[in-house]
Amino acid sequence: MFENLSNKLDRAFKVLKGHGSITEVNVASTIKEIRRALIEADVSYKVAKEITSSIKEKAMGQNVLISVSPGQLLTKIVSNELAMLMGGNSADINYTGNPNIILLSGLQGSGKTTFSGKLAYYLTKKGKKTLLVACDVYRPAAIEQLHVIGEQINVEVYSDKKSKSPLNIAKNAIKHAKKNGFKSVILDTAGRLAIDEKMMKEIEELKKNLKPHETLFVVDSMIGQDAVTTARTFNERIDYDGVVLTKLDGDSRGGSALSIRKVVDKPIKFISTGEKMDAIDIFHPDRMAKRILGMGDVISLVERAQQSFDEDEARKLQKKMIQNTFGLDDFLSQIQKIKKMGSIKDLMGMMPGMSKKVKDLDVDDESFKPIESIIYSMTPKERKTPDILNGSRKKRVALGSGCSVQEVNQLLKQFNQMKKMMKLMKKSGPSDMMSALGMNESSQGIKNK
Repeated sequence: MFENLSNKLDRAFKVLKGHGSITEVNVASTIKEIRRALIEADVSYKVAKEITSSIKEKAMGQNVLISVSPGQLLTKIVSNELAMLMGGNSADINYTGNPNIILLSGLQGSGKTTFSGKLAYYLTKKGKKTLLVACDVYRPAAIEQLHVIGEQINVEVYSDKKSKSPLNIAKNAIKHAKKNGFKSVILDTAGRLAIDEKMMKEIEELKKNLKPHETLFVVDSMIGQDAVTTARTFNERIDYDGVVLTKLDGDSRGGSALSIRKVVDKPIKFISTGEKMDAIDIFHPDRMAKRILGMGDVISLVERAQQSFDEDEARKLQKKMIQNTFGLDDFLSQIQKIKKMGSIKDLMGMMPGMSKKVKDLDVDDESFKPIESIIYSMTPKERKTPDILNGSRKKRVALGSGCSVQEVNQLLKQFNQMKKMMKLMKKSGPSDMMSALGMNESSQGIKNK
């Protein structure tokens, strides 16, 4: 996400390389490049000018320590300014109400229905029994899509194909939620154009009559300056509580998203990437700023790891490693947990200093599939004790997995190397496992462009 902006800002900081101090001349050149990078990324000119003026003011007169270069100092200043531009602090949703009613609004094609499923999944993991409500009576496929999503995440969906009134559907859904002990109700409304007066009045009526505890505006982060214009128009009509940025896994310009908080003075509460139901994160301005500047996001990486890795299981694995009983089934289990954490390239980008290294790499998220196929083609005994794999067994495994004997040998070699390395570790954690699985430039599925 924001890869183009990250690259341009990186080039801007290189202007200061070799300078021992910050001066009016070298800062002016860098500030000009930063402003150009922001504008090209679709940050509005007014916002770009304001933030670069603030950066320049804070940079001038700063004493550069011997251990800190001017470029490093300016990077820190820019990081702080970007974080403030995006809101400074994270903001979760309002959980009051019984049930808690969440109204989703946004343009057609903004990813609202998919996000409603992600939010339901997010709330369910927090222990809140959630009801999804299909209030889009104009697009028949929307109702079906929501039912498919609900089935996928094991969340009930309320719909009424006979009714053409979103308000009546919502009211009946809320009654159903109260009667059946639901803690949260998510209303997936129809996508509407800001210029469609009839549809805008409809969303106004929904908010006025339902009095939701949380109203979220869902916007496609890739639509450029229209995102800011639309965010302003919807806010004037329904005074929403927060913004959701979808499709942040794409990399067009996306910088318009940075302007939204400044323009509408409403927090960005969630970001959404990809189609998987767990691809949803609370928006942290400071973390996002660091990621844009290639400084990594270790906190988010650890949080994702904590969701995927169980402490008791980690202790059991550590014991197996010490006793040399760690088998390929255990190895496969860890691969599957890492896959649940998200895109491999995204995870690598969260590691400090790695974002620049992976930006020009083609990272295949399916790179673990050959490994899984090879392991699944083994017998339980072979997975438990891979040492028994002789030539004939390897041929059978290769044939069953659709891979070559060389690939089988390569996997076994990597597995043995990992076992040796991890046996030396006193403590085992998700980051160790990720490193052990070869999540670096030489791993499978990652090639230089």
